[in-house]
Amino acid sequence: MIDSNGDQLGVKSRQDALELAQKQNLDLVLVAPTAKPPVARIMNYGKYRYEQQKKEKEARKNQKIINVKEVRFTPGIGAHDFDTKLKNARKFLEKGDKVKAAVRFRGRAITHKELGQEVLDRFAEAVKDIATVESKPKMEGRNMFMMLAPNNEKQ
Repeated sequence: MIDSNGDQLGVKSRQDALELAQKQNLDLVLVAPTAKPPVARIMNYGKYRYEQQKKEKEARKNQKIINVKEVRFTPGIGAHDFDTKLKNARKFLEKGDKVKAAVRFRGRAITHKELGQEVLDRFAEAVKDIATVESKPKMEGRNMFMMLAPNNEKQ
């Protein structure tokens, strides 16, 4: 048994422990029920729960939610279209989101996978100052994907 100051009181019967807790107007809480003998502690349980909830709320507040944004290209994308999509992707990365760059092959374009690979390589090269390639380009059906994650250092 442990008292409210953290001092060990030794092994006590359940009745004695309850009487000690009631004298101090505190609760008797079973801390380690599987131990031999079980460990109980005298504490203000309401205050303990309140502090636990405060810690959990603070931990949730400090969490960073990372979204995945997708930017789609075609193998024969024009220079201006590429620049526009690149600008959007840079905005997402600077905000802290991950970017999934995808090249969609339509019709017979699937026979020239190297064109899609070149578009993704050019895209990765254009954002290498603010992002790192998380996964290399790979085919999935008629699409080729690449994941980019923002660099950790703050701008």
